[in-house]
Amino acid sequence: MLAELTANAVADAVARRESRPLAEVEAAALARPAALDALEALRPATHVKVIAEIKRSSPSRGSLATIADPAALARSYELGGASAISVLTEGRKFGGSLADLESVRAAVALPVLRKDFIATPYQVFEARAAGADLVLLIVAALDDATLRELFDLIVSLGMTPLVETHSAEELDRAAALGARLIGVNARDLSSFELDRDLFGRLADRFPEGAIRVAESAVLSPADVAHYRASGADVVLVGEALVTGDPIANLSAFLAV
Repeated sequence: MLAELTANAVADAVARRESRPLAEVEAAALARPAALDALEALRPATHVKVIAEIKRSSPSRGSLATIADPAALARSYELGGASAISVLTEGRKFGGSLADLESVRAAVALPVLRKDFIATPYQVFEARAAGADLVLLIVAALDDATLRELFDLIVSLGMTPLVETHSAEELDRAAALGARLIGVNARDLSSFELDRDLFGRLADRFPEGAIRVAESAVLSPADVAHYRASGADVVLVGEALVTGDPIANLSAFLAV
């Protein structure tokens, strides 16, 4: 499934490149104001921090929410105390788009993450051109050379890579990059099974000084408490916010 999602995302990017060449996207990326400092926004604090996600659907759960106005939802997240906004831009399975990211960037003063299946430099330049401050890199989807190339490009454009892992070996690969923002996704993107305890088993392998992000399986304050007790500095939350009251749920999560 991960290979299919990545291949489709790359194919869609190739199609976009036909109408918007790399040189044009690169120029737009370089013309953007400096990216916001996501590491500062997400640095460890006495309370857990939340990356709140704009997410319409997923392969595992199907349709979650219509989200006719991503910018309005993002403003609710900002009002509710989120530290950053994640925008799913993959269109086939998640119902997102770069237009969603652009509208969110224009609406909030928080760092914005492009969450997609990034595998080419073109997609990274697209992210910056649309106003992203962070870009997701999924270790399982990339070989070491591509992972390093994309990581370095993201950093060179002033953005922050969120390096997502699912195993001890992948976490070690993230550490070898010098990643300072590392996530552990409880959802196996090959089988889509959830393992909420995976983060805790890998917590000791995070490199010193890295910000530790727990992703997926965050549906209640109890889930946030579980991750916090396991050492998470940040939780990334999507489904619980788009299917419920975002401000009330954020308040409950931040109170943990």
